[in-house]
Amino acid sequence: MAAAKQVNNLSDKLVKVNDSFTVNMYDNGFMIEVGGRNKKGDYVNAKILCSTVEQLTALVNEACTMEKDC
Repeated sequence: MAAAKQVNNLSDKLVKVNDSFTVNMYDNGFMIEVGGRNKKGDYVNAKILCSTVEQLTALVNEACTMEKDC
C-alpha cells in the first residue's frame, strides 16, 4: 500500500479558496478546513491537521493571500 502524500500547504490541494475557513481545536492540535477549487477546477475541501499554533497561523496566512473563488 502506498503512503499518502503529506500535505503541509493549502496550495498542495487548492488553487483558489472560498471567503471563509473553519478552525477546530483538539487536545493534541488543530485542524483547518478550507473550501475552494483544485487544479482541475473541481470544488474540494482541504482539511489539514496542525500540531502547533505556528503551523496553523502559517496556513491561515496562506489562505488569506491565495486567489479567491468568487
